Amino acid sequence: MATPRGFIDPSAARLDALLDAYPFVTLVTVHDGAPDASHVPVLARRDDGRLVLEGHWGRANPQAHDGDDVLVLVHGPSAYLSASWYPDKTERARVPTWNYVVAHLRGRFERFDDEDALGDLVARTADRFEAEAGGDWRYDHSDPRERTQLRGIIGFRVHVHAAELTRKLSQNHPEANRKAVVAALEAGPDSDARAIAALMRDGLSAPGTPEP
Repeated sequence: MATPRGFIDPSAARLDALLDAYPFVTLVTVHDGAPDASHVPVLARRDDGRLVLEGHWGRANPQAHDGDDVLVLVHGPSAYLSASWYPDKTERARVPTWNYVVAHLRGRFERFDDEDALGDLVARTADRFEAEAGGDWRYDHSDPRERTQLRGIIGFRVHVHAAELTRKLSQNHPEANRKAVVAALEAGPDSDARAIAALMRDGLSAPGTPEP
């Protein structure tokens, strides 16, 4: 991804927060010169400071069997910005743009399909997401019917060796423009737009990145 340096955020804590808030990611691999992608939820953790992602595919998914290297796309909030919101729109001949938060993670797969490890993964995945969804389902490894269903999946761990977090939040605009954008996004109905506004508001006290 071609990212202006001023939008790259080196913070591991903010990357972890992004994965916690947006755990449904895209896995991109290449097999015989052709790209392939899967969209899956992941559990993220740190192992001696190194980021590890865990999840699973259906056994029939080609990615469950092919390739070791992966690009993981983490999709945070995004929002369209109208040039009409900027106080200096006429003076600087402003144009519309998008603000967004994304991360690109590069790593290698470790696959597994042993019953105990898959059962543990499914149990932890349910623990992570059930309460958030208002449900109370729990995996029961003692139930042979539930264990049988594990035969249909293959688990993975992605050991991340390179990460780039991009936060494009109008850092290259003067403070008056940033405040105007925050106000416009907060006034709209879109939840992503309000999420971008909240992130921008948190950064209003920081100096902007000089414009080219």
